[in-house]
Amino acid sequence: MILVTGGTGLVGTHLLFHLLRKGLSVRAIYRADSRLDKVEEIFSFYSKKPNEYFNKIDWVEADINDIPSLEAAFKGITKVYHCAAYISFDPADFNRLQKVNEEGTVNIVNLCIARKIEKLCYVSSIAAIGRSLEGAIATEDNEWNDGKVNVYAITKHMAEMEVWRASQEGVPVVIVNPGVILGPGFWQKGSGSFFRIAAKGSRFYPPGGTGFVTVNDVVHIMVQLMDSDISGQRFIVIDKNLRYKEVLSNIAREFGKPTPKIQLKFWQLNLFSRLDWLRCKLTGKRRKLTRKNVYSLRHPEIYSNKKVTETLNFEFQLMAEAIYFSCNRFKEAYPEKFI
Repeated sequence: MILVTGGTGLVGTHLLFHLLRKGLSVRAIYRADSRLDKVEEIFSFYSKKPNEYFNKIDWVEADINDIPSLEAAFKGITKVYHCAAYISFDPADFNRLQKVNEEGTVNIVNLCIARKIEKLCYVSSIAAIGRSLEGAIATEDNEWNDGKVNVYAITKHMAEMEVWRASQEGVPVVIVNPGVILGPGFWQKGSGSFFRIAAKGSRFYPPGGTGFVTVNDVVHIMVQLMDSDISGQRFIVIDKNLRYKEVLSNIAREFGKPTPKIQLKFWQLNLFSRLDWLRCKLTGKRRKLTRKNVYSLRHPEIYSNKKVTETLNFEFQLMAEAIYFSCNRFKEAYPEKFI
């Protein structure tokens, strides 16, 4: 049986559907406060009988930081897809990021070693790829450096170190480092922010860009790697390096909204960052724009997907098709946003 952590997230839900469609036995972890109905909703994007797929999942209420519940979830498991993570770029969230991303992965790794799991796939991020020298293309071999990176990146890097420990202890592992993952389902968080902003018809867009990939491409690559003899390797998983303006414009057109025309200036972003810091101090709310965020916008990375495309002979889904599909699912789910 296959175990999926983070089964109620964007990657996790799509991974579960893909594995079930292949006829595999799957167990998924959920927290008490998770919205399991979101999983069935996403299944409905791809099947007329989503409940039939949903009911095939062996759901286990557990937390990756709760050892007893996690031990119960590992019973009878042969392979593990570790998708669970906490995402935040706010320095104030560092302890929680460390608890979930790093310490949670320690627990997963320890159980994989103890239970002699056949293979572990860890979903990391391009945030954990070391920054390149100016003008160079980022690859899996980039050297890690803590400077100029955000708190999320630091904890994902530390989690990767734990996965390499599993490899040294005899567990075959693969790591995927996806870029920004586009897909339908989560309007209020993650890459849903691109769809929310575009739906408002915003005139402004941030400078820079990054690597983007569709959620189904991420899932297909993960499964291919797990089904292969490949072990002890990591793979950058991006389809294209795109400017933020281009992505927002493509989504806006699908929504029938005006495309953004005005690029935010760096002095404006620096000012917004300071005001955001003050707002956080006065209200206790989470930071939305930190100095590290502004630095990343000023110094965007270009990522190479050469390793994964050549290793798996992989062809990516057309990004335009994925954006079209996602936009239509969001319009169906949130019609009030488009009146």
